[in-house]
Amino acid sequence: MQITSVRLTRQPTEARQVEIVLAALRLAKDDSPAFITTTHLAEAVGVSQGALFKHFESKEAIWLAVLSWVSENLLRTLQEAAEQGATPTESLRRVYEAHVNFVVAHPGVPRVIFHELQQPDDSPLKKQVRSLMLAYRRLLSGLLALAVQRKELTADLDQSAAATLFMGIVQGLVMQSMLGGDMANMKTQADAIFEIYLRGMRTPS
Repeated sequence: MQITSVRLTRQPTEARQVEIVLAALRLAKDDSPAFITTTHLAEAVGVSQGALFKHFESKEAIWLAVLSWVSENLLRTLQEAAEQGATPTESLRRVYEAHVNFVVAHPGVPRVIFHELQQPDDSPLKKQVRSLMLAYRRLLSGLLALAVQRKELTADLDQSAAATLFMGIVQGLVMQSMLGGDMANMKTQADAIFEIYLRGMRTPS
């Protein structure tokens, strides 16, 4: 009975925390996290500031939860995409498409990440972003190494540079779409750009 009671009180709290996190991401679509106040967040969720702080002890804790949510969901999405590819290069394509689709579905994500990367201090938030990027890079490195091993990509490929370029392509698409004010526009050139990326790495036939 005691365990049941704990679960019953925990579930609403966790649900509310996710609601706050998603509200923060929605607000970040149009504003920098620096300008999003706890008042904005409380209003977006429909609670008082006092109720907001019952679920998070500080504004930083909210943004840390946001980044944790992004890391968990983005990495899971990318990993699942990679596992669906019949070949390493197809897996790379699926990871690329999954990342583009994730950003289109959650346009506040890149603004939050770019904001933290620009901060001079090595805060817990920035460490969370760095951890996400390292995990992403490990996934790409594994796929690129396997593609070289199976002779889908050229044997002399600089795999570190290829992983960096992959992430840079997505970031470039994001930046251009943000400047244009339409994140969904990322999909317009996404396929053609990825073809150019692969063409430069494929083993000559």
